[in-house]
Amino acid sequence: MSETTGKPFFLRAARQDDAAGLCAIRNLPGVRWGTLALPFGRVEASEIYLAKLGPNNHFIVAEADGAPIGSASLDRYAGRRAHAAGLGMMVADHWQDRGVGTALIDALTDLADHWLGLKRIELCVFADNGRAIALYEKFGFVEEGRQRAYALRGGLLVDSLLMARLRD
Repeated sequence: MSETTGKPFFLRAARQDDAAGLCAIRNLPGVRWGTLALPFGRVEASEIYLAKLGPNNHFIVAEADGAPIGSASLDRYAGRRAHAAGLGMMVADHWQDRGVGTALIDALTDLADHWLGLKRIELCVFADNGRAIALYEKFGFVEEGRQRAYALRGGLLVDSLLMARLRD
């Protein structure tokens, strides 16, 4: 239990030794269903991803009982898009609907608004992922477009939505 929030998890910066735990989450059927991850992801891919994070990549982990249970990233763009960032997240199957996603997005939107001065956060979500869409809408994200036949999932091509949150 986090002493500061009273929740059974807490948020922290990602570490290199999170690779195995993050890989395990990404390989869960529910997480994989909502992402572009392929089955049987390798820990080495997570190690490489974590090693390549730079100053414009803000990657946080939700942890419970000493292990990652979810993660989210805010990746700031460069040049003429420096006012914007892309957001991605995943929450372990058995931790969904328990406030982890809300805490992750709340932390990253606070970072974007109060520390980075970002104007725009954008993301892509499968069009049939109603729970994720509702969560994003709770934080002010709106649909900006639909990408038809965006990705192959379970043998079928599925659509995705482009969503963004603009700060006044």
